[in-house]
Amino acid sequence: MSVTIDQLLQSPVQQVKEITKKVIDGVRISDEDAVWMFQHGELSTLGVLANYVREKKNGMFTYFNRNFHIEPTNICVFSCKFCSYSQEYKHKEEGWELTIEQMLDKVKAYDGQAITEVHIVGGVHPKMDLEFFGTLLEKIKAHRPDLHIKAFTAVELDYMFRKAKKTTEEGMKYLISKGLNSIPGGGAEIFDEPTRLEIAGDKCSSEVWLGIHETAHQQGIRSNCTMLYGHIETYEHRVDHMRRLRDLQDRTGGFQTFIPLKFRNHDNDMSNVPEVTLVEDLKVYAIGRIYLDNFDHVKAYWPMIGRSTAQLTQSFGVDDLDGTIDDSTKIYSMAGAEEQVPVLTTDQLVDLIRHSGRVPVERDTLYKKIKVYDEEVTA
Repeated sequence: MSVTIDQLLQSPVQQVKEITKKVIDGVRISDEDAVWMFQHGELSTLGVLANYVREKKNGMFTYFNRNFHIEPTNICVFSCKFCSYSQEYKHKEEGWELTIEQMLDKVKAYDGQAITEVHIVGGVHPKMDLEFFGTLLEKIKAHRPDLHIKAFTAVELDYMFRKAKKTTEEGMKYLISKGLNSIPGGGAEIFDEPTRLEIAGDKCSSEVWLGIHETAHQQGIRSNCTMLYGHIETYEHRVDHMRRLRDLQDRTGGFQTFIPLKFRNHDNDMSNVPEVTLVEDLKVYAIGRIYLDNFDHVKAYWPMIGRSTAQLTQSFGVDDLDGTIDDSTKIYSMAGAEEQVPVLTTDQLVDLIRHSGRVPVERDTLYKKIKVYDEEVTA
């Protein structure tokens, strides 16, 4: 970084001085502050401020976990313009759908390995209903009770609950009773309704997405949250999105981490929209870290942005790089992600973090430290 906090306090730009003082004093920045940072903030300034917040909350630690993904199907009743992954139900011959036993076999393939989490998300298939997934959860827990099940986006849950004619509270209680431990943050896209309607009109509304996560938090289930950026949204839309997340976090405290997701234009109905630059990526992470003062963690999903960018994000507010994953993760690789074979061994991920000058920490899904690696870093 070419500047320091002290230098920012002496900046000739009034907004820089005011925002820096708020960050140091622990005063929440406003929506106007955040929009100004997107419009005018220099990358070095944003990096210094985001890193200050990151290190105040998490020191030099960068977290990861050992996980694997199961994607039950890419057949989906919805058709989102930005999606390169799913096949519409009417074209289901081009997709895949796994049986419960096939998915259980994927779990069994990790028997004897130090995996702590299975992440289950996929398309919204009309035949994979609440009872189907309840049975899946039950069988996974029967086979491996200690495995944390993080499963189903709010979009999937909304469809399941409506199809089963259950309220959100009833549906959540049912899945929890079958073994659900937490829910991921997918399906949030962007909360501005006209923009959401344009890119993902079939999906549940932003109000429904937020309501499902609030209900989950009320039932004792933690969750993550995402924001799809770099498509047709404005800076104001990004800040509005984060404000709604921050407001919900004020009420429940149930979000664990914020995960910006970069729009990729490969092989979808928005291929005409150019992808944003690396500078814009880093600004999103940094401003997210500065703005979301009531979030403990900001995560960079390394298979989507690539290993080198993931290393850089750790100087722009990021303290979590997700997990070791495995090569079955298709959602982002099909959209043109940087990592077409998204798998790292634990040693590789530890080295990647160390080479960023950070201390690797293996965690479980709920951020309990499993192992803090030695603090001798190489950069």
